[in-house]
Amino acid sequence: MKKLSVIAFGGNALLRGDQKGTIDEQEQNVYDTCQHLVERIKQGHNIVIAHGNGPQVGNVLLQHDAGKKLYNLPVQPIDFCVAETQGSIGFMIEQQLRNVLAENDIERNIVALISQVIVDKNDPAFHKPTKPVGPFYSKEEADELAAAKGWVFHEDPRKRGWRRVVASPKPLEIPSWKDVERLAREGSIVIAVGGGGIPAYFNEKGKVIGIDAVVDKDLASSLLANKIKADEFCILTDVPNVYINFHKPGEQKLEKVTVDEMKKHLANGQFTEGSMAPKVRACLQFVDNGGKEAIITQAEELNSPDAGTIIYQS
Repeated sequence: MKKLSVIAFGGNALLRGDQKGTIDEQEQNVYDTCQHLVERIKQGHNIVIAHGNGPQVGNVLLQHDAGKKLYNLPVQPIDFCVAETQGSIGFMIEQQLRNVLAENDIERNIVALISQVIVDKNDPAFHKPTKPVGPFYSKEEADELAAAKGWVFHEDPRKRGWRRVVASPKPLEIPSWKDVERLAREGSIVIAVGGGGIPAYFNEKGKVIGIDAVVDKDLASSLLANKIKADEFCILTDVPNVYINFHKPGEQKLEKVTVDEMKKHLANGQFTEGSMAPKVRACLQFVDNGGKEAIITQAEELNSPDAGTIIYQS
């Protein structure tokens, strides 16, 4: 049986912090990232791609807000905006991956799915927003927006500015996981749970209802990887490894780390919420629930035999 990999594209694979977010910039970023998948595809891996949408969904929310001010257009809820970005980012990944495959004389079907993720409407995360969305602001701009709109802002851990944060409830179920597994094991490259999936819950009558939130894409991707019994779970981010004492005295790169060791680092507060902490939790979740190994690294390091930080069960 061919190896099945779930690979989660981080925000850097789509939009870098110093970019405006033009279509040319995003397509080039996606193209560059997809090039690093070629080796795994040549080796015959079946692949499922997930992706983030933090910058994009924040920008879509701002576009809706501007439309309300200028033309009195109705503002749509966050789950609707997540669906918008799932479609647009899925389109970009499918398009650029097709270009990369054609350049390498590889024929593979590519399927981008619009996928919901079920959450608990009473999740405590709705009272403590942590998920960054949209652009960076100065402290003064963030304070003005917080006062005017009631938004919540957190400072970026790398001191790049302040970003709006929204609720990020834990993903509980992915209704389409069986379709994802079937398509992937048949050889299609599947793009799924984009932006963490469209958040929804079941009401008392069993009806599916969307809810204002952005589910963490790493946790949703990890859940999907477990559901489809993936052999490998990779999170692509903008640093080559996970570090302890990051940007502090005694900074240390982590390479091969057991689940128990990583849990200790997490419990000791080594990883920032809204940044590396969810990635570490997602990897621990995958390995704790039967996965062989999880990797956190840059796209450029993906094909190195010693790529990134590898988390495994001892």
